[in-house]
Amino acid sequence: MKRRRFLTVTSGPAAVLCALTAESSAKDSAPGVNAAGIERTASIATATETNSSMGSIRTSGNVLDPTYIDPRLDSRSVSFENLTGDRGNGAKIGNGRKDRPFRIVDPGEKVVLADIKGPGTLRHIWTMLSGLAPEVARALCLEVFYDGLSEPSICVPILDFFGLPHGRVAEYYSAMVSANEGRGLNSFIPIPFARSIRVEFTNDSVRHIALFYQIDYTLEPSIRENRSYLHATFRRENPTTLRRDFVIAEGLKGPGRFLGCALGVRVLEKGMWYGEGEVKIYRDGDRDFPTICGTGLEDYVGSAWGLGRHYGPYAGAPINIPAPAPEAAPGSQLGPDLVSFYRWHIPDPIMFSDDLRVTIQQIGAAGFAKGQEAQFEAYKQNHPTTGHGWMEFSNGSMFGLYERSDDYCATAFVYCTRPQPVPRFNTDVAVRDVGWLPVEQKSNPVTSMDEREQVFINMREYWSR
Repeated sequence: MKRRRFLTVTSGPAAVLCALTAESSAKDSAPGVNAAGIERTASIATATETNSSMGSIRTSGNVLDPTYIDPRLDSRSVSFENLTGDRGNGAKIGNGRKDRPFRIVDPGEKVVLADIKGPGTLRHIWTMLSGLAPEVARALCLEVFYDGLSEPSICVPILDFFGLPHGRVAEYYSAMVSANEGRGLNSFIPIPFARSIRVEFTNDSVRHIALFYQIDYTLEPSIRENRSYLHATFRRENPTTLRRDFVIAEGLKGPGRFLGCALGVRVLEKGMWYGEGEVKIYRDGDRDFPTICGTGLEDYVGSAWGLGRHYGPYAGAPINIPAPAPEAAPGSQLGPDLVSFYRWHIPDPIMFSDDLRVTIQQIGAAGFAKGQEAQFEAYKQNHPTTGHGWMEFSNGSMFGLYERSDDYCATAFVYCTRPQPVPRFNTDVAVRDVGWLPVEQKSNPVTSMDEREQVFINMREYWSR
């Protein structure tokens, strides 16, 4: 019970750790999927082994259990200080001293961050991308290729991979991903691979980029019996089509698991509440109607009407620009310019056998007080209602749910038992209309970008010596 109570007040990977260790003693002996939805290795989930040189070692369990030891997992890391990840190869370039912690990446340049032979699992990805203009940060692409395939199974703007749409970095902490202090980006999403994995970074912006990164991984003794591959896709509709639900995920074949998503909304119509659209999850043959149907955008994130900035282990809203004044009543600012949210389906898994489709509606709520009859008549001409139509209260005010159109983007994370290609996103579409807002320009002066560019060019010349 203590572990359960601790889980309710803990965010980040520690929350997942608590959930795992609370149930590991009863389930460690069998392969499959654990409490957090991370697969156990069938070849490793065996009874305790005895080796004369190692003593008694418990080889059943999960790596998130701190008491679990298995030397057969070969712990490795790649960065610019050890591009191959070979054992005993770190910091060789500088003869053991710090020499290549980062690299200046030219506009249009592609960099291979990892090229690893498996089987294995990427356990942690870290990078730092603060201080960039939104249109620059949004043009940085992360791609992952499995088992020698020529097409990627992960292809997303790199900030969106870390749960941050709109080309902006905001501090938050969740069970799978965090942006520590609003600077350090961390993903603890497990990325297994069988034969090989190649991770690529492309600077599709017009600026030079200072790229820092580290990928921590383990090589494993054999291929998992129930191995899965992470897929990540990026979609954007700017604007969405009236009455047509925005697609978060579709097209991947099962068996699989919808791990979750990170969405961004650029609210195009201010002054009315934008977030009544329901998330719908269609699986295994659902066509006209889904099996899983939410009650609204803010509800899917585990919050409520008047969604504000917050974060938790499995759901949150890291970006809310501009934020309401501290003295404002909840929900009083109904139309922020930019908002984002994430949702991880870890304790509430979404499994599918054959096919999956996840969508969200664009539906808002509007109200008009007595005396605003003219405004109401003009408004309803271009805002068709949904459900029961407009409702009139006894005091003469009007209220209704209505169809609307906004700028939506989504990165979806889906595990499948076999690697599959995903569409490559269009950079021009991704960066359109994401520049600094007037309210942001005071703390993010665009004029400094030229000076920053020259610094990066000088640094490239220095570090290439």
